[in-house]
Amino acid sequence: MSYNNFQLQAPAKINLFLHITGKRDDGYHLVQSVMVFVDVGDKIDFAPHDTLFLDVEGPFAGEMPQAHDNLIYKAAQLLAKEYGTHVRGRVNLNKLLPVASGIAGGSSDSAAALKGFARLWGLPDEQDRMMKLAQKLGADVPACFIGKPVWAEGIGEKMMRLPEMPAMHFVLVNPLVPTPTPEVFGRFRNRYSPPIQFSGRRKTMHEWIADLKNYRNDLTDAAMEVTPQIRDVLEALNGTPNCRLARLSGSGATCFGMYDTAEAAIAAVNKLKQTQPRWWVAPANLVK
Repeated sequence: MSYNNFQLQAPAKINLFLHITGKRDDGYHLVQSVMVFVDVGDKIDFAPHDTLFLDVEGPFAGEMPQAHDNLIYKAAQLLAKEYGTHVRGRVNLNKLLPVASGIAGGSSDSAAALKGFARLWGLPDEQDRMMKLAQKLGADVPACFIGKPVWAEGIGEKMMRLPEMPAMHFVLVNPLVPTPTPEVFGRFRNRYSPPIQFSGRRKTMHEWIADLKNYRNDLTDAAMEVTPQIRDVLEALNGTPNCRLARLSGSGATCFGMYDTAEAAIAAVNKLKQTQPRWWVAPANLVK
């Protein structure tokens, strides 16, 4: 690979918890959440090209929208307009994450696209300006642009970095049933959680899990109405040895289990792949 050719990973996002605290007049819901990123994700290759050429491959390529509706394309258009340049580059997306699955695959692709095109086009390193563009692309895109653990509130735009997270080991499971976020919010009954104060103090893995059991994902019931198989996924995760916590991420249908060690997570993956071969199952570790 030449100097001008490079690859970026678009990591999966996990909401360790997700509280919905209200709704703005413009229809956006107010949230409080801890978002973390893991070493599982889509891979995007960038190379110079006179025009924009976008190719999609991988196990979930067939579920992607048409090129002009793809968030990578939209990110390129937005970035080019902001900096007064023309859209160009050869981009190959290896779509390894399920689509519409609650782990911000499209948002993470979009954030990686902003970084990748900026590098490909030799744009200046202007993080504040890039974050404003990320906000225009979607509520999760700014957090995905950071790509490290954050406490988020508002509509997701107010963020605080959490630099002292302990090592965390997960198993991600999706029943391979697309669960569109608008449908889930359409079923949400507006049972809002009271806002909480979050300190971000340093905690061990065991302290995190103990605290997380006091929180929840407020979209779980609504997501189960859209995709009843989520209940089966959570039961299966809870049935694996040494699972400390099992929960839905985002609007679903991906769920996660938390384990003390990477070895315990791998053991759970092997069990789930044997018992549920049709599901997407992946071990994952926190990116700090």
